[in-house]
Amino acid sequence: MTSPYGLEGKVAIVTGGSRGIGRAVAEAFVRAGARVCLTARDPDAVRLAAEELGGVGLAGSVADPVRLRELTELALRAFGRIDVVVNNAATNQPYGPLMDADPDRWREAFAVNVEAPLRLVQCAWRAWMREHGGAVVNICTEGAGHVGPNVGAYGTSKAALLHLTRQLAGELAPKVRVNSVSPGLVRTDMARFVWEGGEDAIAAGLPLGRIGEPEDIARAVVWLASDAADWITGADLLVDGGTRVRTAYASGTSPGAYAVHDRLRSSSPRHM
Repeated sequence: MTSPYGLEGKVAIVTGGSRGIGRAVAEAFVRAGARVCLTARDPDAVRLAAEELGGVGLAGSVADPVRLRELTELALRAFGRIDVVVNNAATNQPYGPLMDADPDRWREAFAVNVEAPLRLVQCAWRAWMREHGGAVVNICTEGAGHVGPNVGAYGTSKAALLHLTRQLAGELAPKVRVNSVSPGLVRTDMARFVWEGGEDAIAAGLPLGRIGEPEDIARAVVWLASDAADWITGADLLVDGGTRVRTAYASGTSPGAYAVHDRLRSSSPRHM
């Protein structure tokens, strides 16, 4: 039976593709028959991921416009086409109250989380998609729709990415579909400081009873990028285990305070 995804032989660029959600996305594309071009900051991790997935990779920061051009050129040189762009690379810095945020780190958050996705889509559009079409999927966050303690820079930049998704969907149609996936709390290293040591309490407050896995997000990304979603653009797919409906969750006890916010108030990323 032919896969409904229609991704056989197509090429996907995935940023932040060496671990976590990005790695799971890249693996899901390969299973669907696509080839992948990855980027991440760690050269060894990029090389290993590319080798294991039978793809190609380029190390560097997505905040560097030169790297994004080189990434596009690498995909075309290796595979001759670019059908999908997945903007997954992100930073959660600066972490803390906005009144304490360093302006330079604030700008870096927008350079990585908003400007880089725009630049990469521009590169892919000019190099291939303007003529041949394609799909873009941006990784946003469930938190872009509300406020939370200490994540003002991350949430604000992701809210901007959400609007950018819709703006590009309008501008690039009908050739290119542009959508986003907004994860809830997912078991990744980037979010480890939130879920580690508090996973049971967080899961108990979610209607679906667990935090997310990278594969949960990957399945949503591949579906949005595929022919199965070919009449969808400008949409944001929430993949959050029921975070937005948790207050109506009848578990026998009151859901009480949001455990994720409790963790954000009491913990901070280890790499700070």
